Order: sequence, then structure tokens, then C-alpha cells
Amino acid sequence: MLFKFEDPQLNPIAGKVRAGERLSLQEGVTLWKTPDLLGVGYLANIVRERQHGNRTYFIHNRHINHTNICVNSCQFCAFGVKEDNPASYTKPLQEIFDDAEQYRGGNVSEFHIVGGLHPDLPFQYYTDMLAGLKQRFPKVHIQAFTAVELEYLAQIAGMPLVDTLLALREAGLGSVPGGGAEIFARRVRRKICNEKTGADAWLHVHRTVHSLGMRSNATMLYGHLETPEERADHLVRLRNLQDETGGFLTFIPLAFHPENTRLDFLHTTPGQLDLRALAVSRLMLDNFPHIKAFWIMITPKIAQLALSYGADDMDGTVVEEKITHAAGAVTDQIFHKNTIIEMIREAGRVPLERDTLYEEFQECMVSAGS
Repeated sequence: MLFKFEDPQLNPIAGKVRAGERLSLQEGVTLWKTPDLLGVGYLANIVRERQHGNRTYFIHNRHINHTNICVNSCQFCAFGVKEDNPASYTKPLQEIFDDAEQYRGGNVSEFHIVGGLHPDLPFQYYTDMLAGLKQRFPKVHIQAFTAVELEYLAQIAGMPLVDTLLALREAGLGSVPGGGAEIFARRVRRKICNEKTGADAWLHVHRTVHSLGMRSNATMLYGHLETPEERADHLVRLRNLQDETGGFLTFIPLAFHPENTRLDFLHTTPGQLDLRALAVSRLMLDNFPHIKAFWIMITPKIAQLALSYGADDMDGTVVEEKITHAAGAVTDQIFHKNTIIEMIREAGRVPLERDTLYEEFQECMVSAGS
């Protein structure tokens, strides 16, 4: 018996989904606007299970936010501050290394490094950080520096972007996270991050990353001033670049957290929008291998539900995430491996621990001391 949609507009979309055909921009807008959220989730789950069956991936990782000092003043950001702010910090390299050493026995497979655009740190700080971590943890993959940071580091280094990337890769950079995309629409960027790297520049950075044979992720910040049409456009532009390069691994919808930002008059995203964002992303980004439910932003319970709304990845153990928590996130800053495994199993899925590039997997059972 076929699923019956409450919204008849979903019927032709369902036909294309079942046939494995690409959805249009306007069909993407329909998915964002339809009141039939259950129907959208049903379609997203078809694609999710077609690609990944019952599998759900996670990683044993550690976040490193080396500084919150930033030359930009984005309206949506609660993390970045100026140097004279009492809450500002910049971690000396030895402190970063010492913090990382605390997890030597935890079999961490990834360091995820992002931070502010510091006005005074030299380029060597970043290469020394990568090289120092790689020397101490040669088997740990380093995913570091958003497109915004990479463009800024090229300015600091006084080198073309491609040469900057090559220098960072030589020091230990393995792949690039997806942050800084926010929403590509110029109308919104002028209001929430006018100083930040524009959409075309963000896409250019990732195109260059991919041209060097490196992989990266992509994101979209939703739940602030953007429209459904602008969300759909964002996804299509990412899809177009993926058609061109094939270099994206994972897409992560990022829920906006308004507390302590200049947009604090807005509300935290409701769970229904979080689920819709993941489902629509899975349906529109037909050439992206993975869709991630970032539990630290949408809560663990919504992340569990998301595994039936298109998501096939739960991110990881994280450890000491500062950016979302600065904006009022109330989730824990660390999940033990066992907790993630149990969450995935409770959702009726099979947990697989992965590496950053989804090249090595291990099916997991809950065990003491993990």
C-alpha cells in the first residue's frame, strides 16, 4: 500500500523521488513550504535507505576552538569577540597540545579545528598547530579552517589561496569543514554577516580545495532571516558545485541559536523545522553522500528522529564545542561513544564508527569503558 500524502503537491515529487530523478528549485521550495512534514520525511527516508540502508555513522572526534577573537562582527554570532573583550581568549600552542593529550587513550580519530579571524596571529601559528598535532597524533585526521578562515589565512600569509592550502596540507591539514556558508542569499548576508566572505568566494574556496584532491563538507545556517526560496537556492548552488567537483562529503544543516547574538529577538528553531531541514536537504542534495544531524545544535532527541528524516550521520563525541554553546545551546559538550551507539540503536539503526573520509568503518556494540 502506497503512502498517502496530505498535500497533493507532494505526489509528483514522490514520483520523481521513487524514480531517482533530480528535483527542481521550485520543488525544493514546495518541500520547505508544505504542511505535510510527515510526507517530506517519508520521501527523505526513501533516499536515505536507498543509499545507506539501516546504517548510521558517527566519529570519535574532538573539537578545538583555538581563539574567539575575530575581526568580523557577524550579527548571528555569539562566539566571536574583539581583543578587548574580557571573555576573549587565544590558546597558546602548548595548551592546545596539552588539551589534545588528555584524549590520547580515547582513540580519537579526528581533530575538528575552527576559530575566529584573529587580527595578530601569524600564519606560522596555524602551520605550527597542525604540524604539532600531527607529530603527536600521526594517525589522527585533522579537519580544519572554514572557507572564511582559509581566505583570511591566505591574506595573512600573503600567498594565493592554492599555495596557502598546499602549505597547510604539508603541515597536516587533511580536509576542510563546511562552516561559513551561512545562507548564500546576498539579501540576508548583508543583514547578518556583511563583512564575511561572500557566497561566490565561499564556493571558490571549496572548488579550490577539491581541485587539490582534498574533500570538504558544506553547511547552511537556517532559522533566522532567510526565506524558503533562499534555502532552496542555497541547496541548489551547493548541488551545482558538487556536480562540478564531486568533492563534498557531508552536508550539515545548522540550526540558528539566537541567545547572546544581535538577533536575540528571534526564537530557537522548533524541532519540526530541524527535521524538515534535514529531510529537504537529503531530497535536494542527490549528489551528496551524507547528511549529518548535528546533535549538539538540534538536541539528541531530535537527532534520533532525524535518522528517519534523511540523516545518516550523527557527527561524534565532539568534546569542548564552544561556538554553539556561546549562543545558548544547552546540550552537553561531550557524548561518550557508548551514548551515541545507544542513541542510534534506540532509533532502530545500526551504528558504524567511521573515519573523517568515510573510508574505514567498524560496527559497534555497547561496551564498558568506551
